Amino acid sequence: MNIERREVARAVVLGLEGRLTAAVAPQLRSEVADLVAAGRTTVAVDMAKVDFIDSSGLGALIGALKATRVAGGDLRIAAAGEQVRQVLRLTNLDRVLQIYPDAESAFDGD
Repeated sequence: MNIERREVARAVVLGLEGRLTAAVAPQLRSEVADLVAAGRTTVAVDMAKVDFIDSSGLGALIGALKATRVAGGDLRIAAAGEQVRQVLRLTNLDRVLQIYPDAESAFDGD
């Protein structure tokens, strides 16, 4: 799993690539923890290049969401593919993790 950091508007975008599984979920948690510690609490997770997510990946996203919200920010999902969308729907997490078409629009209007 590669995680690429970039800035858009007032958010930090974490671009993920590959499979978000138990093997790499700690890496995502660590990235978000570093951002929150640095005061960067508005995060978009670009999942355009994620082809698979499992329960550990979901747990990492929920943990990241909680970390950003506790710090006064938010975390949003961008460009999720069909497999990711289906897993979010099946677990009802699509109600908690908002999905946006792309990272640039994730925080438009906020």
